[in-house]
Amino acid sequence: MLPCKDKDHILKRTIVGPSAHSECLTRPQSTFGQQSRAAAIDTPQSRHDRPNILASSAAVEQMTKVNEPAISPIHVPVMSTEAIEGLGLTPGGAYIDCNVGEGGHADAIFRAGDDVSVLGIDLDDTALNFARLRLADYTDRLELAQSNFSELAHIAGGGLFEGVLFDLGVSSLQLDTPERGFSFRNEAALDMRFNPQTELTAYDIVNHYQERELAEVIREYGEEPRARSIARAIISRRRITTTTELADVVKRAVNWSTRSRVHPATRTFQALRIAVNGELDNLEKGLMAAIQALGPNGRLVVLSYHSLEDRVVKNVMRREASECICPPGLPICVCEHTPTLSLINRRV
Repeated sequence: MLPCKDKDHILKRTIVGPSAHSECLTRPQSTFGQQSRAAAIDTPQSRHDRPNILASSAAVEQMTKVNEPAISPIHVPVMSTEAIEGLGLTPGGAYIDCNVGEGGHADAIFRAGDDVSVLGIDLDDTALNFARLRLADYTDRLELAQSNFSELAHIAGGGLFEGVLFDLGVSSLQLDTPERGFSFRNEAALDMRFNPQTELTAYDIVNHYQERELAEVIREYGEEPRARSIARAIISRRRITTTTELADVVKRAVNWSTRSRVHPATRTFQALRIAVNGELDNLEKGLMAAIQALGPNGRLVVLSYHSLEDRVVKNVMRREASECICPPGLPICVCEHTPTLSLINRRV
């Protein structure tokens, strides 16, 4: 449990918007700007039969090694104004952007804040290269770390921060880079890794999981009611090596009508991406680490885009704001839980 004496109190509220957004509040005596700390990332056992993945990975790695990547259109982050308002920037404050991406939200923090500093975290080194260029005017107050936000406690090194921002899910840069394999709009290898250095890919899941395992992934992470039919169709068509091939298999499995506005492979691709990157497990770990990294009255802002993310965020917030987390039905409280958050919006 997190001792309340170290966090006099943390406020929480929900941002009402086109998708699910949660946001929380606190403040630090921060020790920012220590030298970068590389976090270890666990990787599953390697696979060796991915003919199209290797070339794709090499292309991505080559992009990350150049000093100045080709300039992409300036990315405008979602809900930037609301996120900045939620963070409640304080002069000289230290902030963590857990999904810094191309630097959109970090740029907004620097522009809106007075002498603030930012620790930016992202798994995607290609995105970090763009962030370095975009945030070049703030290098004396910027630290970037290629890591998973689940390792936030290690990266922050025990420092306390005025605010932490999460902007969850896949980025537009990843979706718009065909060779990353996140989208079925273009033919590409089945990759879907946020960090191209990790081992598990969508190809591995699609071509090596048993039918029951595959159906569970699609049902649990895609909330797809036709998961069993899709898994059965995938098994019958193995080996599947490209995004467009997989999308076609899913489309045939569900007898898709072109009158439907949503492509039937959308949920399956979401499920594979979440499974490849361990997104939901890492999210809960990251949220708990963020709460620890907040100083008294600091603020936590979370932007989420689908119900699975939103559920994890709300469960953590409700639990950490509760006086008691005992199982229902116990006659008396025995958990001795100390709240670390105080909810402003009771709908959360």
